[in-house]
Amino acid sequence: MTRSKSRREVLLGAAALAGAASLPRMASAQAKGRIVVGTWGGDYARLLNKNIEAPLLIKDGWEVVQDQAGDPERRSKMLAEMRLPRGTTDVQGLSAINMFQMHDAGSVLPIDYGKLKNAGNLLPAMKYPYGVGHIYSGKVGVYNPKIVTTPPVSYKDVFDPKHGNKVGIIDIQYQYTLVCAALAAGGKVDDLEPGKKLLLECKKAGMRIYPTNEAFAQGLKAEEFGLGVMWKARVVQWQNAGISVTSMTPTEGALAYVSGFVIPKNSPNKEGAYAYLDAMLDKSAQEAFAIDMGYNPTVTNAVVAPDLNRRIGFTPDEIKQLVDLDYNYLNKNDVALKEWWDKELKG
Repeated sequence: MTRSKSRREVLLGAAALAGAASLPRMASAQAKGRIVVGTWGGDYARLLNKNIEAPLLIKDGWEVVQDQAGDPERRSKMLAEMRLPRGTTDVQGLSAINMFQMHDAGSVLPIDYGKLKNAGNLLPAMKYPYGVGHIYSGKVGVYNPKIVTTPPVSYKDVFDPKHGNKVGIIDIQYQYTLVCAALAAGGKVDDLEPGKKLLLECKKAGMRIYPTNEAFAQGLKAEEFGLGVMWKARVVQWQNAGISVTSMTPTEGALAYVSGFVIPKNSPNKEGAYAYLDAMLDKSAQEAFAIDMGYNPTVTNAVVAPDLNRRIGFTPDEIKQLVDLDYNYLNKNDVALKEWWDKELKG
């Protein structure tokens, strides 16, 4: 587990200089209890602490601990802990498909939106019965204009074997990459076989596979490859970091991506879980994620500057063309798809 820096730790540093008079305040600052947050590591974990945990929870007396791991590992852990009266996490950050998967497995609580003061501002599409949408974006084509001189306009253009080792994909994005490739090959969100065939052709031609989003970004920065697919939000983040990368909304329609949180049924601190969900919907936190990470807010009262909205958002026509995943299909076939990915594509 990686522990977010708490108010108590900050005050301990001050106490060393100011003396023991600070200690009673430190004790009271921890009165609200502990919230254990299951999350990915990397940028997302850092920004959860920066924009939600430190300013909205820790300062008000909550202790927040991050349990960082990939979502397959965290989902397996949730399922393994279902028989226990008390689990080890209070909230779990998952994509929309994986929130559905955990709901279907019976491992999460239904959300009582009456316990969230910010629920009235939540977009209806982000108000799942079993989870709360935190941020959203779309899966777009990305390319380095210095390496790819003819800009792609579709998923089909990206996943063209003629590009050889100029194409890169991300291991942890296996579900979305399979669907993108399927759409590129004429398949559907519930028919991924054409996508499998196309990815194997790309692999044979030299396609690179990066383990994480951050590794993919480093590959882009080092100009190891020049084409791929990623959330539009991440592209903005990379551009802000000086990486030469441009995005395009594919003509097939961009895959919609939602990241949110669920509450395990055996959450040890359900009050803390709802406090976390409410804090993540706070106007200030949502606006900060739009700036820092480039994701679109899921609440209507968040204000995004027009110039930033042009970079992270989508036009009305592009929004109409957003492609939603078939959650039920992916849930039923996830084990087989992951096995194919690991043994056939990566092996």
